[in-house]
Amino acid sequence: MGSISEAPDVTVGVLALQGAFSEHLQLLRQAEQVLAATTPAPPRKWAFLEVRTEAELASCDALVIPGGESTAISLVAERSNMLDPLRDFVKQARKPTWGTCAGLILLAESANRTKKGGQELIGGLDVRVNRNHFGRQTESFQANLDLDFLKKSDGGSEAPFRAIFIRAPVVERLLPHMPGVQEGEAKTGETVIAPSRSTDQSLISTIGGAEVEVMAILPGRTATLSHEAKEKLDAEAGDIVAVRQANVFGTSFHPELTGDPRIHTWWLEQVIDAVEKRRALA
Repeated sequence: MGSISEAPDVTVGVLALQGAFSEHLQLLRQAEQVLAATTPAPPRKWAFLEVRTEAELASCDALVIPGGESTAISLVAERSNMLDPLRDFVKQARKPTWGTCAGLILLAESANRTKKGGQELIGGLDVRVNRNHFGRQTESFQANLDLDFLKKSDGGSEAPFRAIFIRAPVVERLLPHMPGVQEGEAKTGETVIAPSRSTDQSLISTIGGAEVEVMAILPGRTATLSHEAKEKLDAEAGDIVAVRQANVFGTSFHPELTGDPRIHTWWLEQVIDAVEKRRALA
């Protein structure tokens, strides 16, 4: 666990209620080293913390919600009185937050294939996710993704990112950023929605990005699946596996399990930009 005794410039938390939080912490530290080696400016002091309490969350400038079991994470968060602080962090304060797999489900405003009362959502991304879209654990797979946001600023190409999908969700619908959308989503069978939270409009104008941006699409994924899994696919469901809405980022896959720190490095750069904008307002 990181230490805050050195007065860090930026503190990043990883929600440590369940799931692959330690793997995220390892790659965040690798990403810190990459930034220190490649950034001309003096290196920033980072703190990376396991977050289990409201006080620990309050000390963070940004947060990662790891992969794991979304239902288990939400249940532990509810029992720990963390759901409302998490919603305030993501949806009111709009601090940088990244969810992977289960984390993406929790950050969605709407999730289907879910029994009402069996899953609480945090929200923050105006999307509907399809939970366990690719089937059972045995349908887990890896695929190369061409991620434009990782490409070098000088126009050079990046190697494909080898993404790991484990009982992964997909974003099957981008929801309009407008009042009343959640009520419509709630009428869909086996669908749960996140509670509403209002955001200060001056903050929205600063962080920008009111609409959801598609960051990655998985091509040709049916070729990797068994015949049984193909039969269960919704023909209208998309293959959107990464999205961003202002400071909130979500991926269907597990970058924390790859040993490849490129997405973590990119995300820390986004965190720096968001933190600097927020501090300029103070």
